[in-house]
Amino acid sequence: MPSKPAKPTTVDAYIAQYPENVQHVLLQLRALIKKAAPGAEEKISYTIAGYFLRGKGLLWLSANKRYIGLYPMRADVAEFDGALLPYRGTKSALHFPLNQPIPYPLIKKIVKYRVAENLKTSQAAQKSAAKTAKVAKVSKTSKA
Repeated sequence: MPSKPAKPTTVDAYIAQYPENVQHVLLQLRALIKKAAPGAEEKISYTIAGYFLRGKGLLWLSANKRYIGLYPMRADVAEFDGALLPYRGTKSALHFPLNQPIPYPLIKKIVKYRVAENLKTSQAAQKSAAKTAKVAKVSKTSKA
């Protein structure tokens, strides 16, 4: 019985498994994401290309024969005034058909939006952690 091909462990290997036309789109999107999200870490997550900023998931990128999948956590953001509707795959996924032009400017806006969202939640988490540490310190000193 033939063995299954090994799952890719790097984003390069993930991209390399697709036909040339799909690789071309994935490489363009990879460059767009890296430019729009400087400092984002790239790794395989959920068996697809994942991008993380400050340790938190930013978005994921996948491909198949018919479309490129973009998973920005939510695909129903009001700030995009319905621009995402033609690409809605599921509640958290956008599907960009390979037989249509890929909307790179829209995807760039999505990435920048996710970066801002990610940074905002990171800052809120840092403030919460600092407040908790301060309360813990006050509790220790008041017991002494």
